[in-house]
Amino acid sequence: MSRALPKYNKRRVAIIGGAVAVALTGAVVVNTALAGESKGGGATNAQTLAAGPGTITCPDVASQLPAIPASAKAEVDRNLALLQTQISEANTRLQNTVGQGGPNFVQNAILGPLKDKRVSTVNRIATAIGRTAAKPAGLDALAPCALNGGGAAAPATGNNGNNGNAGNNGNAGNNANNGNNGNAGNQGNNGNGNNNAGNAGNAGAVGTITCPDVASQLPAVPATAKAEVDRNLALLQTQINEANTRLKNTVGQGGPNFVQNAILGPLQGKRESTIDRIAISIGRKGTKPQGLNVLAACTLNK
Repeated sequence: MSRALPKYNKRRVAIIGGAVAVALTGAVVVNTALAGESKGGGATNAQTLAAGPGTITCPDVASQLPAIPASAKAEVDRNLALLQTQISEANTRLQNTVGQGGPNFVQNAILGPLKDKRVSTVNRIATAIGRTAAKPAGLDALAPCALNGGGAAAPATGNNGNNGNAGNNGNAGNNANNGNNGNAGNQGNNGNGNNNAGNAGNAGAVGTITCPDVASQLPAVPATAKAEVDRNLALLQTQINEANTRLKNTVGQGGPNFVQNAILGPLQGKRESTIDRIAISIGRKGTKPQGLNVLAACTLNK
């Protein structure tokens, strides 16, 4: 008996140790699962928690181009790289703004501005090719992008699964008609327009977007660059006009930072690209102006 007992005890210790290991493993699994839960645990964010915000994908432009003249290759390659940068930036913004804005936030603040940037970039590619060869037509059709997978149910509206989520407390969905003048992120504080400093619609007046004048800050423009500089200066004005039109057409949409996120921010990005092209154009035959990007940021004046 004195020898049988140690063997029995060893088996018992092994069984108990195995049970403890199984219990610990189960605890790790449970804790790991709980780590992915939001504090609120709401069903409205289930898709986002399960799959993330999704990924923005865009049609490939390079594969749709005709033969590129040697004289245009550098410019085309630069703009093709810019297209990829724009997609990467949009995906980063998608990740960083989960839960913000209303049901159309992704479409208004990310996909829409991305399309505008891509239209400009694709047009520059076509123009570059067209200087010494047949200009490709119809490339604008490649500009719109889509949101695939993740928490959004449909690319058309960008963020249909976002109704009532963490960034939209007290908002039953599209808050355009609940008396809150578009203050979707105001935690159900209907009728309180004072807390939406970024949304001109809440103040009862749309306001106007104004931007620093670029033309007056330029050095002497070489004759060979004048046409391109003039074209980009005109584009700067077009961008401001489009932003003001969008400002009027989106009164009452989004949360307290809607105007900054969906209009002023994207406008600054467009202006930076356009101003860079102006500086590069002047720099080809003269001294490239420095520091023009400080003129890119615009403001909302009421």
